[in-house]
This record gives sequence, structure tokens and C-alpha cells, in this order.
Amino acid sequence: MKIKGLLILALISVCTFAQAQLTDYSIFDQKFNFYIANDLGRNGYYDQKPIAELMGTMGEEVSPEFVLATGDIHHFEGVRSVNDPLWMTNYELIYSHPELMIDWFPILGNHEYRGNTQAVLDYTNISRRWTMPDRYYTKRFEEEGTTIRIIWIDTTPLIDKYRKENDKYPDACKQDINKQLAWLDSVLANAKEDWIIVAGHHPIYAYTPKEESERMDMQKRIDPLLRKYKVDMYICGHIHNFQHIRVPESDIDYIVNSSASLARKVKPIEGTKFCSPEPGFSICSINKKELNLRMIDKKGNVLYTITRKK
Repeated sequence: MKIKGLLILALISVCTFAQAQLTDYSIFDQKFNFYIANDLGRNGYYDQKPIAELMGTMGEEVSPEFVLATGDIHHFEGVRSVNDPLWMTNYELIYSHPELMIDWFPILGNHEYRGNTQAVLDYTNISRRWTMPDRYYTKRFEEEGTTIRIIWIDTTPLIDKYRKENDKYPDACKQDINKQLAWLDSVLANAKEDWIIVAGHHPIYAYTPKEESERMDMQKRIDPLLRKYKVDMYICGHIHNFQHIRVPESDIDYIVNSSASLARKVKPIEGTKFCSPEPGFSICSINKKELNLRMIDKKGNVLYTITRKK
């Protein structure tokens, strides 16, 4: 019983955190920096507006190249068109700081799939900073000799439960799963960059009260490709809390980025290195030899840092 009690305490400890206010911004110098934000759209309520302001003021020091937006920018029913007022109340008027007038590279979340998914893509033609060339896409970045490839995937159609709910997620069943998986295989097979990051909305491994079938479908369809090509990191949202998970026989860091508005409780599972129920966003900083992902809470504290080295 004593051993079991110690094990429980050890697991609980990975979900506690010592806040460290970010004051030394020199850690971002000479690095390729970008933000990660998701599960945003609540019309500025809860913590969305103050977190947006924090992203802006910190941007004055961090100088992020772009925002990687891993889905659910619009709760709860997506948008109806490129003229939907939610574009203003969920996005434009909230992320209005000058430092956030940079490229946003989004993907669709399950909430976007409740509405007009094509309108989310078409908004690229309306907003200078909204950059979404397709439902899944890839982009190569280079900074002072460091090369990075980020691959955005469309996870909602990869999960069977969404494909079966035609009335709730009408566009999910229309997507060609095999076409996307063949594309992902081809992109990863030809990726020669120093760092390879895949971003999707849904987790592959994570604590969540949501249906286990979601993770099982992702483990079946996506994880084998990530392991085959030795991807560095998989980043997602959906769960509304911070999680860092490592699993046996895989060198991939599985990251759940917290909600930038309303967060949820979390507890550790097998493989959990860290978890936190705080809302916030993350900052990824990369050079030739090192990748750091820092999880930031709504007060600007660094909750946890994931470091990978070459």
C-alpha cells in the first residue's frame, strides 16, 4: 500500500507546476520562434481576451514568425460564411495587437466541421494574415541555416465517430482519408529538414474524458507514419489543457496545447511527463541544435519546457 501511495503521489506531481515568470527574453534571440494557439473562439470571454493581449505584448520581445493555430478557432458551430460576424468577435477584434498581425496558419477542428468548412479556407482571401491553402498542407521554413518543416493535417475526418454523424459534421464523411494519408506518407518520406513537426487538432495520446475511439483512430492511422519517419513532435489541441506525453518505443514528443480561452481539468496517464489545467499558449523556439517548446499560462509564467537536441 505504501508503494502504491508513493506511485500516486509521483503521478500527481507531474500535474503540478512551479510558476516561473518569463523575464529573460534573450532565450529567444537568434532562434526561429512561433506561437501555438488553439481552442480560441469564445467571443473574448473567459480568458480569451487577456491571453490574446498577453500574446501581443510578449510578441514585442519574442518576435514570433507566425501563429500555428491547431483548430477550434470558432466555438461552437463553426462559421456559416466568410462574412459571419464570428470572424470579428472570435478572431479579428480579439487578436488585434500589432504584434499579432503576422501569418496565422490554421487547421480545422471538430467545431469548424459543425459549420461551413470551405468558408474557413476561403477566409484566406479575405484576411491578409489568415493563411490556409488547403485542409491539410505543409510548409518549409529556414532561418540562418536551420530548416524546419511543419505539416498541418486534417484530423476530424480521420476519426470514425465524426464521419458517422452526418447531421452534426456534414463535411467529415466527404473527405478522402486514404488520399490524405498517402499525401502525409509522401511528404514525410521526402522531408529532409533539421526539424519535422506535425500538427493536428486531435491528440494521439492524452488524458481526456472524450471517447477513447478518437485516440485509437489516430493511433491506427497517424502514429505509424510519425514513428516510421521519426518525426520530432506532434502538436495538437482539443483537450483544453497542457500535456506532454512520451510512449514506449517512440522518440516523439506528443504535445497537447492548452485552450487560449477556457481550459479543463487534467490528470496524468501512463507516459505523462507533465500536465496542467491552466489556459494559455505555447512558444516554440528552434535553432540548428535545439528545439524548445515553452508552455505559457495566462499570466505569462513558463509552466514547463520541452527540449529536444540534435
